[in-house]
Amino acid sequence: MNQASRMASIRPFYVMEILARAQQLQAQGRDIIHMEVGEPDFPTPPQVLEAAAAALAKDGLGYTPAAGLPELRRTIAGHYANRHGLDLDPRRIFVTPGASGALQMVLSLLVEPGAGVALADPGYPCYPNLVRWLGGVPQWLAVREATDFNLSAGLLASCWDTTMAGCIFASPANPTGSIIPPAVLKELIEFSADRDVFVVSDEIYHGLEYEGRAHSALEYSDEVFVINSFSKYFGMTGWRLGWAVVPEHAIDGAERLAQNLFISAPTPSQRAALAAFQPETLQELEVRRQTFAVRREVLCAGLTRLGFVIRARPQGAFYVYVDASRLTHDTQRFALDLLEQAGVAITPGRDFGIHQPERYLRFCYTASVERIGEALDRLERFTRLGA
Repeated sequence: MNQASRMASIRPFYVMEILARAQQLQAQGRDIIHMEVGEPDFPTPPQVLEAAAAALAKDGLGYTPAAGLPELRRTIAGHYANRHGLDLDPRRIFVTPGASGALQMVLSLLVEPGAGVALADPGYPCYPNLVRWLGGVPQWLAVREATDFNLSAGLLASCWDTTMAGCIFASPANPTGSIIPPAVLKELIEFSADRDVFVVSDEIYHGLEYEGRAHSALEYSDEVFVINSFSKYFGMTGWRLGWAVVPEHAIDGAERLAQNLFISAPTPSQRAALAAFQPETLQELEVRRQTFAVRREVLCAGLTRLGFVIRARPQGAFYVYVDASRLTHDTQRFALDLLEQAGVAITPGRDFGIHQPERYLRFCYTASVERIGEALDRLERFTRLGA
């Protein structure tokens, strides 16, 4: 039986090859330092675990409404009021199975076959795959170090044509950790509004900022679509819970898609997530944010010392995207050899776009300072051997 023809355009996560091999080596007894996958190494906050245990001890963990528990939607709306000063109608908030579910739902609302969708290159690899899956055409826009690898209205204008239906961007971004400045974000949204095209703002790394605050696209327009998650800042990766904020006119369509795509997000995860916004949890998350900030300094300093070039200093998330061209002309091979010979797992630039990916590597600082130091020592020995 043949697969659907659309599958030919769905590209793999190349980092998963690195992860699979790293796990094989670990099973053989090798000590592997994981800096490849964007997953916080901290455990789920204890308040969230306690809320989950309490929910599981009760009956009634059946389906929730398709858009999510009403009390969780209200709590998320309160989060936007506290963090961004926004008064959001909870009806606009849809709780989803991870941010991936939110992105799938939102793009299903927006992307027509043949429609062009502007994306930053480098950027998150799922964006183009989902656009292709829906019959759209990803339009990679090579972002530069001069703009901290961020999209801008000027860059969009330079390549805009009548096929373009909208844009997707992230701030803080994966893989660069860059944050879009408020004025640039506002111009991006105004540019799109003037052309009556959609904006999808991926804000899953909000809360993980180290040099100023990341602004939500919702601060500048009620017509944007926003994606967020409990996985990164809130440390709930395995709980598979995210959310989307949609304009009022899209509520009905989002409701119908949620009903058909996933019925509802996992009920235990939703009840547990209510505790993610408690003051005690937020205090713990602030300690973790500060820990990430220290790790960032250690990793950036060590990579620079070893000859890697950081073209844009990461301001958020937990990634450092480096130019490795002084050390290699093939970062895919470099990453594979580093894993085999030194036991350090990192991500080659091939995953993040088509603009000179062979020059770049992504390092995650989702490991302790001690493990980062050990990784840097191994990396130094590896490069001295002439990799």
